[in-house]
Amino acid sequence: MKLLLKAVHIIDPGGKLHKQTKDIFIEKGEIVKIGDKLNFEADKTISIENLHVSKGWFDSSISFGEPGFEERETLDNGLKVAAKSGFTAIALNANTKPVPDNSSAISFFRNKTGLHGVGIYPKGALSPGAKGKDLAELFDMSKAGAVAFSDYKKPIGNPNLLKIALQYAQGFDALVASYPQENAIATNGLVHEDTMSTHLGLKGIPALAEELQIARDLFILEYTGGKLHIPTISSKKSVQLIKEAKEKGLDVSCSVAIANLLFTDKELHDFDSKFKVLPPLRGKEDMLALREGLKSGVIDMLTCDHMPRTIEEKKVEFENAAFGSIGLETAFAALRKIFDTETCIQFLTAGKTRFKIPNYAIAENQPAELSFFLPNAEYNYQTNTLLSTSKNSIFTDTVLKGKTVGIFANQKLSLF
Repeated sequence: MKLLLKAVHIIDPGGKLHKQTKDIFIEKGEIVKIGDKLNFEADKTISIENLHVSKGWFDSSISFGEPGFEERETLDNGLKVAAKSGFTAIALNANTKPVPDNSSAISFFRNKTGLHGVGIYPKGALSPGAKGKDLAELFDMSKAGAVAFSDYKKPIGNPNLLKIALQYAQGFDALVASYPQENAIATNGLVHEDTMSTHLGLKGIPALAEELQIARDLFILEYTGGKLHIPTISSKKSVQLIKEAKEKGLDVSCSVAIANLLFTDKELHDFDSKFKVLPPLRGKEDMLALREGLKSGVIDMLTCDHMPRTIEEKKVEFENAAFGSIGLETAFAALRKIFDTETCIQFLTAGKTRFKIPNYAIAENQPAELSFFLPNAEYNYQTNTLLSTSKNSIFTDTVLKGKTVGIFANQKLSLF
C-alpha cells in the first residue's frame, strides 16, 4: 500500500521533526520520504485539517473477553476499538477463560496480530489457572511471545511464589508483575477507606493494603534481583516507596490508571457503579501525588486499564456491581483534561521498552507505526458513540477535548 499524509503536524518529543508540519509518504509499511509538498503517486491520500501524528501509542493493561467472555468484547472488535483509539500496540491481560497459562494460549493471541494493525502482546498467567499456588510454564510462554507474567488483579499471596518467579525469570530476562493488594487487609472492600466510605456505609479498601504489598514485594526484589512491574498504583505512599526503591537501584517499574489521575472518591456520592474501579478512587492528595509521580518519572507509564463489563455486571446495586471501566476510546481526551498535547504523547508512548515492544522513530527508512489525532476537537461523550461492545465507561456524559482518528501500523491503515 502506498499512503500519502498531507500537511500533518508531527508530535515527537525528542525527535528531529517535533512540532513540524510535513508530508509523509509510506510504501510497503515503511516511511520512504518526509518533506514539504510531496507529489508521490499513492493508493490513498489523507488530508485532514489539523491532523496530528505521533509514534504509535501503547497500553500495558488491556482486557477484552475472548475466549470465555465474548459477550463483553471479542478480540476482533476489541482490536478495532484500540485502533480507533490511536493505539498501535497493547499488552493483553491474562484474564480470559481459560486463563492463558501455557504456550498454546499465548500463540493463539500472537497469531491474531497479523490480522490487524494493532499488535497484541499477551501476558501469561504467573500461576496455573491464576490460582496463586504454583509457577506456570513461564519459559515456554516467553518463547511463544508472552511479554510479562501476572495473575491479573490477583495479588500473589504466597511471598515464596514471587521469590521463585523473580529468580527463575532472570534466566530468560522476563518481567514479573505483582498486583499491589494485601487481601487480608482489603478483604471484601468496595471503595477507598476514608470518610466517604463511612458516609456511604460501604466497606473500604485501605491504602495500607496496597502499600504493605508493595513494601513486601520490593523487599523480595531486593533479595532476588530480577525485573518487577507493579501495575496501577493508587496512593501517595506507594509513589514514595517506589521512588526509594529506584534510588536503591532496584529494577522496578509501575503504572497508574488514568481514572485515578482524574477522579477521587468524592464521585461516589450517588452510588454510581461506573466509578467502581480497582484500585479504588482515592483522595485528592493521592491523586495529586500520582500526577506528580508520573511527571517526575517515578511512575513509568499510564494505562486506561480497559476492562469491558456487560450491563448485567454494572447496572446493579453498587455492592454487587463488578469492578472496572472501559477506557481505550477516552484515553487521549481524558489526559488532555490535565496535560498539554506533547505531555500526553510522551505518556501514551511510554512503556514499550519495558515490555520489549518496538518503538519506531518517525524518520525515513523506518517502519511506519503512527497514531492519528485531533488534539483540539471537542465533543460530548455518549455511550451510543462507542465502538466498544461494553459501554461501562467512567467518562459517560462528559464533554471531552481531543479526538483520535486511527492508526497506521503493521502495513494496515485504520481510519475512523
